[in-house]
Amino acid sequence: MRLLAMIGLLLTFLPLAARAEMVSYRFVWQGANDYVMRGAMSFDSAETRGRIVRERDIICFVITGTQNGRTIGRWDLGQLTLDTSWRLHFDPVAGAFLAEGQGVRMPQAWNMNGAGDNCGPEGFGFNLGNLGQDLCRHNTPLWDSQVSPFRPFPAIRDDSYAFPTGACLAPDLLSGDFPQQPGG
Repeated sequence: MRLLAMIGLLLTFLPLAARAEMVSYRFVWQGANDYVMRGAMSFDSAETRGRIVRERDIICFVITGTQNGRTIGRWDLGQLTLDTSWRLHFDPVAGAFLAEGQGVRMPQAWNMNGAGDNCGPEGFGFNLGNLGQDLCRHNTPLWDSQVSPFRPFPAIRDDSYAFPTGACLAPDLLSGDFPQQPGG
C-alpha cells in the first residue's frame, strides 16, 4: 500500500520533472551610420530542441535602437498586436539569427514589414530580408541604417539577462516558487 501511495505521489509530480529549460540570448546589431540595435530573447529550449526557433516559441523579447548613442526607439512583446509584423528564425546551435540566403524568405520581421511602413506612428522595428537589414522608426524605413542582407547576425547566450517590464508574454510561472498553501 505504501508503495502504491509513493507511485501515485511520483506520478502527480512527474510533470514538474519535465520542467521548461528557459534560455536567454542577447544580441547587438551594428547598422550603417552609427545605428545600433540591442536586444534579448528567451525561449524554452526543451520545446525547441533540434529545430529552428520561431516567433511562436519566444517568451520574452525586447529591442532598443540608438543612433550615435541616442535612443531612437524600443519594441517588445508587450506591444505585439494582431497587426504586428512578427517573424523570427533563430538557430540555437549556430547561436545566430538566419540571414538572407539561408533558406527562409524574410527571416526576421520584428515590428517591421519589408516596406518599413508598419512599425507604428511612435514605433520602432527591425527587418532582415532580401533587400537588406535595417530599422524602422515612426512608420518610416531608416534606409541609412541598412547593411547587407547576407551579413551574419549572431547572438550570445546569457541566462542572467534581466528583461524589462513588458518584454515577456506572461509572468515567470516556472520559477518553482509556488505560493504556500494555508497551514503549510
